[in-house]
Amino acid sequence: MRAITLFEGDGIGPELTQSVLSIFDVLKLPLEFERYDAGLTSFEKTGQLLPAEALASVRRNKVFLKAPITTPVASGFRSINVALRKEFDLYANIRPARSLPQLETRYKDIDIVIFRENTEDLYIGEEEMISADEAVAIKRITRAASHRIIRLAFDYVLRSGRKKLTCVHKANILKYTDGLFLEEFRRISADYPDVKAEDLIVDNASMQLVMNPENFDVMVMPNLYGDILSDITAGLIGGLGLLPSVNRNEEYAMFEAVHGSAPDIAGKNKANPTAFLLSACMMLEHLDFADEGARLRRAIARTYDNIEDCTADVGGKAGTREFTQAVIRNLN
Repeated sequence: MRAITLFEGDGIGPELTQSVLSIFDVLKLPLEFERYDAGLTSFEKTGQLLPAEALASVRRNKVFLKAPITTPVASGFRSINVALRKEFDLYANIRPARSLPQLETRYKDIDIVIFRENTEDLYIGEEEMISADEAVAIKRITRAASHRIIRLAFDYVLRSGRKKLTCVHKANILKYTDGLFLEEFRRISADYPDVKAEDLIVDNASMQLVMNPENFDVMVMPNLYGDILSDITAGLIGGLGLLPSVNRNEEYAMFEAVHGSAPDIAGKNKANPTAFLLSACMMLEHLDFADEGARLRRAIARTYDNIEDCTADVGGKAGTREFTQAVIRNLN
C-alpha cells in the first residue's frame, strides 16, 4: 500500500478533501492517505501552523495532496504555501490550463502550461519597514534556480511533443534580476534546437494571452509573473475552479488546486472540486497510475456534458456533494 500525505486545508478545503476521498474509495487503488491539518485550522486546534508530524509524513511519503490553506492579507502569519515550497525546495510550480470543451467560454481549445519558478523572486519574504512610512522588499534571482526551472521546461516541451517555449520577463527595466533569468533562458535554448524559443516582456505577454492565447504553448517565468499569469490562463478556460497544479522537484511533489480557501463559501456546499480533482489526476499520473488518472479525467469531462450537474461558478445547479456524486456515476 502506497502512503500519501493529505493536508485537509482551511475554508472549503475539508469539502474538497471529502470529494477526493469519496472518489478514491470508488477507484479502489492501493493508496492510503495520512491526513493532517495545516495552516489556520491547525493553528486554532494546536497552536502550530505546520505540525512536525505532518512534515515528517511528507518526508516519508514524498508525495502530498494539499487542499487550500488560508493566507492572511496584509497582516498575520506568512503563507504556509510558500513555507512548504521552501521547506521541501519545490522549485517548479507547473500549472496546466486546458479547456473543457463543454463550457461556454470566450476561447476554445486552450492548452497552455506555465512553469513558474517557485523559490525566489519577491516571494522569498525578505521585506521590512525601514520607517513608519516606507517599506522595502528584496527580489532575489539566482542563476542556479533560473537554470533548473528553465531546463525542466525545455525538457517538458520535448518529452510532451510540444513545439514552443516562451520566457516571460521584465528585463527591459529589471536588468540585473530579470536580465539574469532571460540570459540563462537564451543560453540554455541553444541546447534545444528543435524547440522554438521566444521571450516576451510580461506586460506584452499579459495582453497577448487575452488577445491571442492560441499563440502560446509552454511558458516559463519567475515566481511573481507565474502567479499572476496563471490566473489569467485560468480565466481563459472558465475560472480558478478549473486550474490544477503541482509543486515539485526531483524528490518531492505537492499537488494542489491553484485557487484559495474561499472562506466566504466554506461549509455551504458551493465549492467547485474540479481543480482539486484534476490535481489528484496529476498525482495519479506521477505515481504511475496513468490509466486511473485518465479514467478520472474522462469522468470529470462527462460530468461537464450535463452542465446542471456542475457547480454554480460554471453555470450549473449542483453543489459540491452533488457534483462529486455525478463524477462517481461517470466513473462507471
